[in-house]
Amino acid sequence: MTDTDDNAGAGWFAGGSPPGSEATGDEGTLRVRIVDGEADEPDDWPGLAVESGFADSRDDYYDRLHDASVAATREAVRERERADDRQLVHAVRAMDDCERTANELAERAAEWAGSLFDDAEPGIEGARAVAEREPDGELERRAVSLAARVADLAAERDALAETIERTAPAVAPNLTEMAGPELAARLIALAGGLESLAKKPSGTVQVLGAEEALFAHLAGRAPSPKHGIIYTHEYVRNTRPEDRGSAARALAGKLTLAARVDHYSGERRETLHEELRERMATIRARAEEGGDGSGSDGGGSDTDAEGDA
Repeated sequence: MTDTDDNAGAGWFAGGSPPGSEATGDEGTLRVRIVDGEADEPDDWPGLAVESGFADSRDDYYDRLHDASVAATREAVRERERADDRQLVHAVRAMDDCERTANELAERAAEWAGSLFDDAEPGIEGARAVAEREPDGELERRAVSLAARVADLAAERDALAETIERTAPAVAPNLTEMAGPELAARLIALAGGLESLAKKPSGTVQVLGAEEALFAHLAGRAPSPKHGIIYTHEYVRNTRPEDRGSAARALAGKLTLAARVDHYSGERRETLHEELRERMATIRARAEEGGDGSGSDGGGSDTDAEGDA
């Protein structure tokens, strides 16, 4: 557990403040050594720490090692949560929460407003109209106030969608161009981050969002799902049903490669988009040629996705 600077071989605690001394600002240095340190072979680190004056005893050494390790972990988590892809995950999840809550409250607001106003309409737009009314009495004030909250949540959802559209291209340019900002953000959120998405095989990316159907298939209660959330992409949704499996495999393969390029290099790679367009043109040509869609050549993209990005 040594670091790689001039104190290599002396232990991660080299130069640290002795116990009981006033803080000297070495906490950051010790955290870095905990994270980046290495040693060619083990040593009696507790004994060396006591000899150097860093710790009063072996128990004290382990206490200080625990504190430094916890501090290093907290800092790593803090940095990860502040990463752009994690912020994109928070944004898309908040957008979904706002949309779900707004729709649920809109039903309640419409039911309430309908009992008070003859021309009240259902849905978000109906709530916006009720929110602009001048209430007469306590009950109408509460109904109008609830409708206003629905309108605010809907507006927040729209604002979050605009934020995702602006942020996603900077976080994952190839994935965003290929999937669109919202789908790209959802894939990153479902995978747990851009790095996690980049490390997944294309077969997993293909069924992200279809976990319940996949588990039902594994339990023998349903057929294998052909696609998950990528069904919302026009290349899958607008392809005839018998070709959707091939389309989903092709799209998932290129989405996987796009995520890898975005994570490891961050450079736009036009060849990925050209190859996907050509592959989809081939798949859709089957309909014009009268093919039955039973071919398995759509699986070639899985092999492509496992290659180097």
